[in-house]
Amino acid sequence: MSDIKTTRKLRILVTGAAGFIGFHVARRLLAEGHHVTGFDNLNPYYDVSLKHARLAELKPQGNFAFVEGDLAEAMAVDTAFKAGKFTHVVNLAAQAGVRYSLVNPKAYGDANLTGFLNILEACRHNRIEHLVYASSSSVYGANTAMPFSIHDNVDHPLSLYAATKKANELMAHSYAHMFGLPSTGLRFFTVYGPWGRPDMAMWLFADAILKGEPITLFNHGKMKRDFTYVDDIVESIARLVPKVAEPNPEWDGAKPDPGTSRAPYRVYNIGNNSPVELMHLVATMEKSLGIEAKKIFAPIEIGDVPETYADVDALMDAVDFKPSTPLEVGVEKFIGWFRAWRGNR
Repeated sequence: MSDIKTTRKLRILVTGAAGFIGFHVARRLLAEGHHVTGFDNLNPYYDVSLKHARLAELKPQGNFAFVEGDLAEAMAVDTAFKAGKFTHVVNLAAQAGVRYSLVNPKAYGDANLTGFLNILEACRHNRIEHLVYASSSSVYGANTAMPFSIHDNVDHPLSLYAATKKANELMAHSYAHMFGLPSTGLRFFTVYGPWGRPDMAMWLFADAILKGEPITLFNHGKMKRDFTYVDDIVESIARLVPKVAEPNPEWDGAKPDPGTSRAPYRVYNIGNNSPVELMHLVATMEKSLGIEAKKIFAPIEIGDVPETYADVDALMDAVDFKPSTPLEVGVEKFIGWFRAWRGNR
């Protein structure tokens, strides 16, 4: 368990609380006795009933409050901050998805840029002790040096989604520098697990295999991803929330380190440190489901990167933890939950 249990009880805003990761994080923080306010706009990017089902798991807890609102609306954000008197903020709300950014780019500007600016402004004016926010492994873009390190340059995003996440890191740094707002960015690597998103590969594959429909394997099945089980993401966040970002006294402007700063600013990779080829994932799912998948092989799509691989040394140094759930264990847990969820539909 994390060191957060030994600290005072915090008042934490979790944005995107009806989403996949936000739900799991809120549930963990509630279990540790903190007061959590969830904020979510419940948009229809995917099945809203799944979001309501997640909230139904959280609402019975006495230390949980929920606000339905849109981060892109400054007044809604300001009202929530004034009412909640938060000490910490975990910003997990965003318009997700690489491929969707090709057809609805404005949604990314509204949610990921305007929404994040509103969060930064509210944190600044309400003296938030620590802002923890979701970035993405997609910021590494055209970088082919493996594993991806927080000390690498990330100036070549391959999708609008990735560009907005890189922008979030830059915006957070500017507020850390100008206003002393401690901020920690989290570069998630292909998160999966129970209560996951219907637009992600693991859900799409499981659903298609059970229906006897073919699955599409991009890059002819040779795509590699650093699949990270959601409990490892949650453990990392729980440990990082009370670890307020601090300036790096050794930071040198002549040789600037992208992963730290003279300002109270940090970024961390949160990944399993073990890239897996897509074909291995499919084989693992086939074994868990007891069904062989029908496969369609296709070229890599615009915006996709062929491989992700997280260097988590900085995370380990900061909080003495690194994700390590084996894919076989995580897939079995996801499939068990998915069968139950599907059976109740």
